[in-house]
Parts: sequence; C-alpha cells; structure tokens
Amino acid sequence: MINIEQVTSFINNVLVEIESGVGHDKLMKELSTRIEVDDLYINLKKCKWKVREVGFLEVVIEPDRIKIEKGKVKTILD
Repeated sequence: MINIEQVTSFINNVLVEIESGVGHDKLMKELSTRIEVDDLYINLKKCKWKVREVGFLEVVIEPDRIKIEKGKVKTILD
C-alpha cells in the first residue's frame, strides 16, 4: 500500500494521507484488512481519524506544509 503514495509507515506508526474525503473510508478498510490478515493490530486509543494536522516523527504535517513541533524550537524562540 506504500506504493500508492497515500500510506507511510515508520516502525510501528502508519500515516494515511487523503487529499479529499473521497476514498478515505475505502482506503482505511483495505488497510485494516491487511493489518488483520498479517496478524497485527491497531491501538484505537492512539489513532486520529480525519484530521487536517497530525504530529509524526517530531514534525507537524499540515495540508500545505510540514513544520517542527513548537517544543523542539521553544528554546531558540525564547
């Protein structure tokens, strides 16, 4: 699924990117099916669904940009 450029994985983190809501549910169903088939699991308490901003690997990813988390640059800004 990584080859379709809408799914990114790093160790035990998975990031799904959909530009519009169309196809989101279908992609998530396919992803969850593959996770189940491979005998893996999803911790629903750690999941964020249909958000426009998400923290991933110490950066904040938004639709138009990627920025460093504020806590990482706080000392420099102060």
